[in-house]
Amino acid sequence: MKLVIAIIKPFKLDDVRDALSSIGIQGLTVTDVKGFGRQKGHTELYRGAEYTVNFLPKVKLEIAVASDMVDKVVEAVSRAALTGKIGDGKIFVLNLEQALRIRTGETGDEAL
Repeated sequence: MKLVIAIIKPFKLDDVRDALSSIGIQGLTVTDVKGFGRQKGHTELYRGAEYTVNFLPKVKLEIAVASDMVDKVVEAVSRAALTGKIGDGKIFVLNLEQALRIRTGETGDEAL
């Protein structure tokens, strides 16, 4: 089992969710986050005053999948989240030692 973590632009969330649904992914966790990468924030204008936004709004997705689905998930997320502009995001893949569905007691891939 693997845990795929993706940091994407907020407006791409629906596209990514649709892409994951089309390959059979039934669940994911979404968190609103803030951060910066190479773009290091940007400046904005508010009521005539310029100010710097150091942390940009992003969306963090966490998707637990069977090991044989990792490549499909990474491809679906990267394709759906792509804008071609700076700040498109990152994808991380981690080993997932154990999963347990609390309601049924199922473990491993069956719990996903």
